[in-house]
Amino acid sequence: MDRDSVEPVVEDLPGERASEWVEYHHEHAAPSTYVYEFVWDRDAPAIGPFCTDVDGNVLMDWTGHVGAMPLGYNNPKVLDPLSAFDLVEPTKIAGQDFYATGTDSDLPGAAGLMDRLTDISSHYGMDTVFLSNSGAEAVENAIKISYDHRRGKYAITFEGAFHGRTLGALSLNRSKAVYRRQFPEIATVHDAPFCDDRHCTPESCDCGFFTGDGSVLGRMLDPETGHVDPDDVSYIIFEPIQGEGGYRFPSDAFATEIADIAERHGVPIVVDEVQTGLGRTGEWWGSDHYPFDPDVIASAKALRVGATIASADVFPDEKGRLSSTWGAGDVLACAQGALTIDAIEEYDLLDNAVERGRAFVERFRDATAQSAAVEDVRGEGLLLAVEFDSKERRQAVIEAAMQRGLLTLGCGRKTLRLLPPLDSTRREIELGSGLLADAVDAVA
Repeated sequence: MDRDSVEPVVEDLPGERASEWVEYHHEHAAPSTYVYEFVWDRDAPAIGPFCTDVDGNVLMDWTGHVGAMPLGYNNPKVLDPLSAFDLVEPTKIAGQDFYATGTDSDLPGAAGLMDRLTDISSHYGMDTVFLSNSGAEAVENAIKISYDHRRGKYAITFEGAFHGRTLGALSLNRSKAVYRRQFPEIATVHDAPFCDDRHCTPESCDCGFFTGDGSVLGRMLDPETGHVDPDDVSYIIFEPIQGEGGYRFPSDAFATEIADIAERHGVPIVVDEVQTGLGRTGEWWGSDHYPFDPDVIASAKALRVGATIASADVFPDEKGRLSSTWGAGDVLACAQGALTIDAIEEYDLLDNAVERGRAFVERFRDATAQSAAVEDVRGEGLLLAVEFDSKERRQAVIEAAMQRGLLTLGCGRKTLRLLPPLDSTRREIELGSGLLADAVDAVA
């Protein structure tokens, strides 16, 4: 498959083999979020955003496996360096209890990955990492170290938030009710509105965060008139840009208010960078676009492992206070994460994400300027969103785009999210935006 010339080709989707595979898969699988009856053929050609399904259909994947595929399929920027190493079994060890390296190997393991992570987080004074298996675990450990560090009982989250599906993370979610219904929760979590107007000021805000007498968060934590004692708050947690909640990009006014309140009361800021981190927005972290300094970063997805990053003084000193059998010991995943960081740096993919993201927004806005179906096109780097006039319209566009060979994902109530590879080319952006614009026209 030649990345410079391949284009989507869809004959029948889902085809006969895909339908059979889906039926077989669900014989023993618990119900979960299966978006498509698209079955990737791992043995068929795939490169960058292009992949082949089990019926031979060639598709362009702009789901990024929900952000977990930052460089697309079979990217030589990662695979070629990885192929130079002789992998061993086990590739997964009890990494919090044992160390592993090789005297003749430059394969980056857990130590190499943590070294890179502290390097790209050093502007926040972060020098310590705890590795885990997933984004939810990264969030769990972020809130655990915050509770331990601050010794307060309260936490602040935001409307529309999604932080994971483990019980602690679920307690912080404020998106869909199905995620939390009937599950036990941490009882001392308070919430505030999340900004949904990236251009708003305190005077023009209509999301409910700012009112005539300041912000909801400021009033909540006011030492004299508020209903939550700020000395009892262990952390404020939020996504720099909300993912599942609808790719909502907050304003600088919102971010500045949070920074001011956190500094005023000494409350740590925990940022969930599971979807926004590792170059997706054109910066290493989504937080880099905003006027606040996080105290703790939770990362995963594109990193291939979970990582909780902070300064040493935030982490507990007590041995065994944190632990994870496999978290720091997945040799292959740590190497993939480290090599992904290396590739982003070596090939200037932060700049590429900014350029390609800007090109998509401009091109797609022009292509749909006359469409009443499209209410907003927005993005930061290659974290892109298209908002439609209704959920039904969005779902119809997802289906129409798939039939044209472009895979996309929904989020929020009526938003489409797009996650092209960070090394996307000009041709790929033009091709994908054209397919999506055709899908919009088809259902308008």
